Amino acid sequence: MGKIVAIDGPAGSGKGTVANILAKECNLTYIDTGAMYRAIAYASLQNNIDISEEDKIVELANNSKIEFIDGKTYLNGKDISKEIRTMEVTRIVSPISSIIKLREILVDMQRKMAGDNDVIMEGRDITTVVFPDATYKFYLDATLDERAKRRYKENIEKGMDVSLEEIKENISKRDYNDMHKEVGALTRTEDSVYIDSTNLTIDEVVKKMKDVIEV
Repeated sequence: MGKIVAIDGPAGSGKGTVANILAKECNLTYIDTGAMYRAIAYASLQNNIDISEEDKIVELANNSKIEFIDGKTYLNGKDISKEIRTMEVTRIVSPISSIIKLREILVDMQRKMAGDNDVIMEGRDITTVVFPDATYKFYLDATLDERAKRRYKENIEKGMDVSLEEIKENISKRDYNDMHKEVGALTRTEDSVYIDSTNLTIDEVVKKMKDVIEV
């Protein structure tokens, strides 16, 4: 196993943005675990599979190939980076990610992707389930209001017409689901470096993490 940088935290805390920057600046392979669950959620929608049809979703995951190439997410060879960020996918990704058998499949994929490489991985259960022995562990947090504002700004920039209230409600529901999952619940471990990004810029968060990683 190579060097593993693991980042956990709630939706909208900035994990993806920070992980992308750190990957480039610290020469790490970035594995976006959230995008993997989104890919399966997107595939479920494309195949008209309801979130209650767990066996079909698990079968879909077993027959799916997810790859990260040049910062983009590919499902069975197709770039779905934009498609997985729609509100339709966002609304169902949390319940889909609660399916235990699906989590087992994707966690296995994530470990295989890491292999012997130096990687940075972010999600909800990286420090607890995927890589409990990670070289560096972080928990990135921010207030609900701040996280909702960030997502709202992102959506506006992408031309998506979603109200701030709807985003806030969705994130609040995801927080509850993520923290109450039977397996892979969002938990802050004692050995994770806690960073509250509410009043920090992305550069300030990156610097705090680099100070730990590059010691």
